Amino acid sequence: MKKYKIIYYIATVVFSMVILLSAGMYFFNHEFIKTEFVKLGYPTYIIYPYATAKLLGLFAIWNPKFNSIKEWAYSAFFFAVILAFFAHIMIKDGGELLSVIAFVSLVTSYVFRKRINKVTKE
Repeated sequence: MKKYKIIYYIATVVFSMVILLSAGMYFFNHEFIKTEFVKLGYPTYIIYPYATAKLLGLFAIWNPKFNSIKEWAYSAFFFAVILAFFAHIMIKDGGELLSVIAFVSLVTSYVFRKRINKVTKE
């Protein structure tokens, strides 16, 4: 059980750092992100709402009281990371590595959270 918690927290921290880096770039380096969104073919008006949604999703993942919302947050992050990976692949800008790190840490966090919950219920 202790091993599961350590793996869960490491994966969740790594994922959170990637998402915080991303959201921070959206808020504090807006002009750069705006040009990147244009390259990806995304509308630029979604930058601030998307960054806010990322922060709310992280809050849900870290808050122990939001179990059903936590499932939605994991799901939304799953699709966001997959879509980010393929968007970076399509424009060949080299940004897919961070998406892979986010994906692996997200899935690891989710799986080990489920294992911890299963062990504590037994």
